[in-house]
Amino acid sequence: MAKVAFIGLGVMGFPMAGHLVKKGSHEVTVFNRNAAKAKAWAEKFGGKTAPTPKAAAEGQDFVMCCVGNDNDLRAVTIGANGAFAGVKKGAVFVDHTSASAEVARELDAEVTKLGFRFVDAPVSGGQAGAENGILTVMCGGSKDAYASAEPVIAAYARMCKLLGPAGSGQLTKMVNQICIAGLVEGLSEGIHFAKKSGLDIQAVIDTISKGAAQSWQMDNRYKAMDEGKYDFGFAVEWMRKDLSNCLAEARRNGASLPVTALVDAFYSEVEKMGGKRWDTCSLLARLER
Repeated sequence: MAKVAFIGLGVMGFPMAGHLVKKGSHEVTVFNRNAAKAKAWAEKFGGKTAPTPKAAAEGQDFVMCCVGNDNDLRAVTIGANGAFAGVKKGAVFVDHTSASAEVARELDAEVTKLGFRFVDAPVSGGQAGAENGILTVMCGGSKDAYASAEPVIAAYARMCKLLGPAGSGQLTKMVNQICIAGLVEGLSEGIHFAKKSGLDIQAVIDTISKGAAQSWQMDNRYKAMDEGKYDFGFAVEWMRKDLSNCLAEARRNGASLPVTALVDAFYSEVEKMGGKRWDTCSLLARLER
């Protein structure tokens, strides 16, 4: 059992922090900008709440964080009453935010000066993965920081791996999103083509999902796409934030991402259709306008 703080109780952070109590048996203190949500979490899981990130971090062995973007991350770490002012020497700060590799390296350098350790650890698996405690966690940082954090992360992960130094977790999450973007567009076009051809979608998927076309997206999203039900899952606006990180990093490292850029533009069209909070499989809705 460890003393753990969790900062950020969104659709991912709320259940992740809960698993730290239920599965990990850790002593958990939470902070959320909306204090009512922190109170609701404490009532459900029996942990403690703190009024600021700094207060949440004080005296903890591990501080986990899952917020929206680079700016949110800087605000809760190095901003006024930020967590870094409260983290004790030797502790580990684990960031589960999907952010840029640049901010991960920036924060890693800062914590090194302050005398504790940092792991960038973005996750994949969505809200369902967080709720079921079966996330994939992609980590960057020193070997000793990762070795310390891995048993704690295990409370909500089925796969956790160190990919390299600080920033490597964020870079790997970008690879994940690049791969997903192309897959979802391909699946959307395939289902669109099948409908236009008068085929039975269920029969088509039952057949091709047993071959080389099979994917997680096909298995888990074809039904929602066929029925046009998108009000769930991983939101388009979140995907666009991630793809923006991918494209920005590609400009830095010289990678060519023509399909990723195209799919990002398609998601922009979905947003204009009112789909900012639709699941990413809503690319099909754009084709069916």
